[in-house]
Amino acid sequence: MRRRIHPISMACVAVLSLAACGGGDADPAAYPESDITFVVPFSAGGPTDTVTRLIAEPMAEELGQQIVVQNVEGAGGTVAAGQVAGEDGDGYQVLIHHIGMSTAPALYPDLDFNPLEDFKTVGLITELPMTIVARSDFEPETLEELLAYVEENVDTVTIANAGVGAASQLCGLLIEQAVGVDLTEVPYDGTGPALTDLIGGQVDFMCDQSVNTVAQLQSGEIKGYAVTTPERIDALPDLPTTAEAGLDGVEVASFHGLYVPSETPDEVVEELTAALKVALADQNVIDSFADLGTAPVAEDQVTPEAHTAKLEEQLDLWTPIIEASGVTVG
Repeated sequence: MRRRIHPISMACVAVLSLAACGGGDADPAAYPESDITFVVPFSAGGPTDTVTRLIAEPMAEELGQQIVVQNVEGAGGTVAAGQVAGEDGDGYQVLIHHIGMSTAPALYPDLDFNPLEDFKTVGLITELPMTIVARSDFEPETLEELLAYVEENVDTVTIANAGVGAASQLCGLLIEQAVGVDLTEVPYDGTGPALTDLIGGQVDFMCDQSVNTVAQLQSGEIKGYAVTTPERIDALPDLPTTAEAGLDGVEVASFHGLYVPSETPDEVVEELTAALKVALADQNVIDSFADLGTAPVAEDQVTPEAHTAKLEEQLDLWTPIIEASGVTVG
């Protein structure tokens, strides 16, 4: 049976500066001549919004123009992506998106844009690790014990996520497929309320990005089992990787990158890529990312070519997984 989930769309706008955003026909040689809008597909204060605001200031300084941050929520990020895909390719509307850009085609049968055809990539920013965490009083103490407990209590265990297509839900799907179970999923409107209920004991466990869990793990408010990356992260040195903990094949990180409409001149893309490289070398950005359990990608990944390769790789990875799960939205 295919599970169809109807999304609820909403939008909010958060402005980084007092200036209004600019646009219109662009002269690539003169770009940028006015303010640039970074469109974030999720709410203010979330992981993608946090990453955006950290890089916006040094990028604005390098480009010599203000950067306005616009939060456009709805349908797992597809509302914002569709908005930017339909804009003029002048470099003044820039989308920042995460792993959802690679899962949308499989999740949304009526998607009105193609991630590879309707956008040009600018460069990768960072990959936020996922952590497998549980309420502090949950019985299992290790990942091995968690997996055994899940198998024995499949009808009662609850796994929370931030909604269909969110990195937390995708990570959960990988765990379910690895163990061979179909758990009761509890979707929330974002990772914030999901984590709040996890701390409060209303749900048993979940995957969540390190940006949301580092502080709670360090304080003992929640219990940690593993990080879903090939190597441990500095912010949580005692948390093993999924491979170390005996769960092979469950590696996922929420990659972030910048996108512009496909008609955007290459000269404009080059300016944005150069500014992104400067921002990711900024010490404040490096330190702030470290506090969130992540780091800027290597400089050779801050290119359209590397970004496109990553997007293609992730499309190939997630499409069969999502199709096998039977989840669609619409």
